[in-house]
Amino acid sequence: MPKFLLVAKHEYLKMTRKRSFWLGTLGIPLLIVLIIAISILISVGGGSDEPLGYVDRAGILEDVVYPEREIVEMRAFPNKTAAQAALENGEIQAFYLLPEDYLQSPRVSLYYWDDWPGDGVQGDFDAFLRANLAVGLPDEVKNRVLSGSDLTVRSADGRREASEQNIINLFLPFIAGMFFIFAAMASSGYLLQAVTDEKENRTVEILFTSLTPDQFIGGKALGLISVALSQFIVWLLAIVVGLAIGAQFLEPLQAIVVPWDFLLVMALYFVPAFSLIAGLMTVIGSMVTEMQQGQQISGMLNMLFVFPFFLTGMVFFNPNSPILIVMTLFPTTAFITVALRWGMTVIPGWQLIASWLLLVVTAGFSVWAAARVFRQGMLQYGQRINLRGVFKIIRAKG
Repeated sequence: MPKFLLVAKHEYLKMTRKRSFWLGTLGIPLLIVLIIAISILISVGGGSDEPLGYVDRAGILEDVVYPEREIVEMRAFPNKTAAQAALENGEIQAFYLLPEDYLQSPRVSLYYWDDWPGDGVQGDFDAFLRANLAVGLPDEVKNRVLSGSDLTVRSADGRREASEQNIINLFLPFIAGMFFIFAAMASSGYLLQAVTDEKENRTVEILFTSLTPDQFIGGKALGLISVALSQFIVWLLAIVVGLAIGAQFLEPLQAIVVPWDFLLVMALYFVPAFSLIAGLMTVIGSMVTEMQQGQQISGMLNMLFVFPFFLTGMVFFNPNSPILIVMTLFPTTAFITVALRWGMTVIPGWQLIASWLLLVVTAGFSVWAAARVFRQGMLQYGQRINLRGVFKIIRAKG
């Protein structure tokens, strides 16, 4: 087995055997399961079958009809006082009051006791109102009123859209960006710690008797990329399983279609983006003499990767602006910018290809430069390398 693969294997096993790794890896899936479980409990057991009251001051609910779908019993009251008394006696779970000018200003008031009756109450009363307001209308208009609205969100150029049945297309890019920040930044912190630890305990000098700096840094980067991908696979499986289970209880989840093209693009960007972070963190670890110094510098460097989130408003209203195009091509901001723009527009193919190639080239250069700087850092043990010294090391021959 090549030596750099042995380093990668050692780094992977060392990281995956840590308790903190499993807490971070399993923590997010458990959180996802908890959120879905709470949603199911609210959906299944959150509603009440007790009657719902209403006071019709607008005079539009005299000969009431019920919608085709099943709703709770509706009880009419002549005035607010009577409805209030029924609520206090526990005869109804809540009541609505329609004002005299409801048809001109369609606002209603909901009265309930201590506990919120649940979103199902609003849905039932909305269906009840629609059914009664549609009485006497032509069949075509009546069906349109009863069917309600179907919200569709389209990209600014009209080439991408997400409906209520597949709203995941709109939110998944933001979720992918947050996953990248969590996985890549956490794993890059591991690499920074690994490099500084090797310098502080001087074990790297022994390793360099049988390894080259390229094999050492390349192996560590590959091992930590594998760690990050393992976390990503666990999270992805947790999401898929969670959606599959949730779809059995929550109707909106049944219409979700996984955008595999987006996931493929993100996978292609993830490896070079993570390699770039790994190279930069290695350079930082080689420059400093203590772990604390490296953490301070890396914290500022991380802003280069998360900066696209500060321009979320621009992504919504002008996803093809020159600024976002530049950030798509710039290596440190490419991953998150592509993810955010994907949900709002169709990114031209040339931008994706150019962005990915620039990211791959920059990532390869960062790992190569990291090996050179790390080797020089070993020769200057106990001395901090400044930024000018880093450039000199990279430009030096041999």
